[in-house]
Amino acid sequence: MTPFAQLLDALLHAPQRSAKLALLAEYFRETPDPDRGYALAAFSGALEVPALTASVFRGLVEERVDPELFRLSYDFVGDLAETVALIWPGAAADGAAPPLAAALDALNAAPRAAKAGAAAALLDRLGPTERYALVKLCAGGFRVGVSARLARTALAEMSGRPLERIEELWHGLAPPYAALFRWLDGGSEPDVDLTLSYRPMMLAHPVEAFLYGAAELRENAETEAETMARLTARLAPADFAAEWKWDGVRVQAVSAGGRRALYSRTGEDFGPAFPDVIDAMDWEGCVDGELLVGEGGGVAPFAELQKRLNRKKPTARDLADRPAFIRAYDLLHDGAADLRALPFAARRARLEAWAAPSPRLDVSPLVPFEDWETLARLRAGARDAAQEGLMLKRRDAPYVGGRPIGLWFKWKRDPLTADCVLVYAQRGHGKRSGYYSDFTFAAWRDGPQGPELTPVGKAYSGFTDAELARLDKFVRENTVERYGPVRAVRPSLVFEVAFDAVQPSTRHKSGVAMRFPRIKRIRWDKPAAEADRVETLERLAGL
Repeated sequence: MTPFAQLLDALLHAPQRSAKLALLAEYFRETPDPDRGYALAAFSGALEVPALTASVFRGLVEERVDPELFRLSYDFVGDLAETVALIWPGAAADGAAPPLAAALDALNAAPRAAKAGAAAALLDRLGPTERYALVKLCAGGFRVGVSARLARTALAEMSGRPLERIEELWHGLAPPYAALFRWLDGGSEPDVDLTLSYRPMMLAHPVEAFLYGAAELRENAETEAETMARLTARLAPADFAAEWKWDGVRVQAVSAGGRRALYSRTGEDFGPAFPDVIDAMDWEGCVDGELLVGEGGGVAPFAELQKRLNRKKPTARDLADRPAFIRAYDLLHDGAADLRALPFAARRARLEAWAAPSPRLDVSPLVPFEDWETLARLRAGARDAAQEGLMLKRRDAPYVGGRPIGLWFKWKRDPLTADCVLVYAQRGHGKRSGYYSDFTFAAWRDGPQGPELTPVGKAYSGFTDAELARLDKFVRENTVERYGPVRAVRPSLVFEVAFDAVQPSTRHKSGVAMRFPRIKRIRWDKPAAEADRVETLERLAGL
């Protein structure tokens, strides 16, 4: 498993997507079967490994190393796999590890009661980089910036095969993907049943990123007039159709030959969690849409859908209180033919004619507009209308998997902001493992002893590397309590936090939690006493 361990280490230190793709493509090209297939399964979340949890590895280490030394080391390093890799006693060096497939076979073949011992025996044979890879494989959480789609993109770059075709075949294949790699190496295409095939989803670019050339949304950085001017110069309103961006979960519903599936954006089938939707798919075809909760055309807040997403098997009460349905955006297959090559306007017409009225399936209405100013006014009211924003789709665009430039755009509503106080910090992972980069922040409310801070969210993005270094220094100099890898910080630093919405939360003492929070600005100048109150967030959540 040495090549796999070296790959993980290289990916950990490769910040750019292009560099990660090159590393993955080289690994898949040079590594023999079945090791490369098991590595692909690991990156795709499809690898079955023994249930060796973090606590198992902690127990193994503490049998061999002073527990206090391990605790202090783990506290300093901040990553379990890295700590185990460095502190495990023994003189083994990288390069003597068995193949990845052999290591997995040894773990899987061991009886349940002996799996921890099998893992320890492997760790004795491995060098530091290989030990790190083994713990990550078993305990999970690579966090090297490689998604399942990026891994499949690397397969396409390595082989020259179309990414869209790789993704369509994917759901008919299983680790270690021997038939897939034979095709990628120049052989015949795998014979796969595509009846319930997942079609790679078409994704949108943020309007602001397209107009300003920014990689991320520039929140409130430009005036509305400037945005209108750029829109008018770059895009013609007549070329686009507009829809609301519904606040649910994007899905692809497939029904063919009596079989049914409900795919997420990443191709995961979570149909068993929504039997009410699956049972109502008494049609033939493939629909792209939004999974929502509600009745009679009404849409419940995302928090209600989230309660069902958190259950693999819904209860009778879930089904009664939170009925789910699909709001269709697009028709990719009508039961007779693949429609993806047709322009959006034609597919939309087919969708409206195809979709029969049903409490579990309706069609997302188009939003009429004649100019960008009209659409901007509608977007300004998106939050009051409980919408995430607007979608813009070129009328002549085919349905293309991935994120093609210039065809679909998302124009999200402006974020909300609140001033919150930093209360906890934790070290990050990967290249951030030496820095405090995960920050929990709180808002004020009245408590039994007077004003108190209660957590409302956590963020680990929105700051530069220079700001991260300064924040890390602040945490170290202002730590008041230690809870394992977590530091309680003297409540004196204010973050201006941008977030999409607020929802009730039983996990937070405050009773509310922010959705998609990110640090917009570090308010070094603002006193903590002037930060916002929980009541302000409760009003945003409708409490």
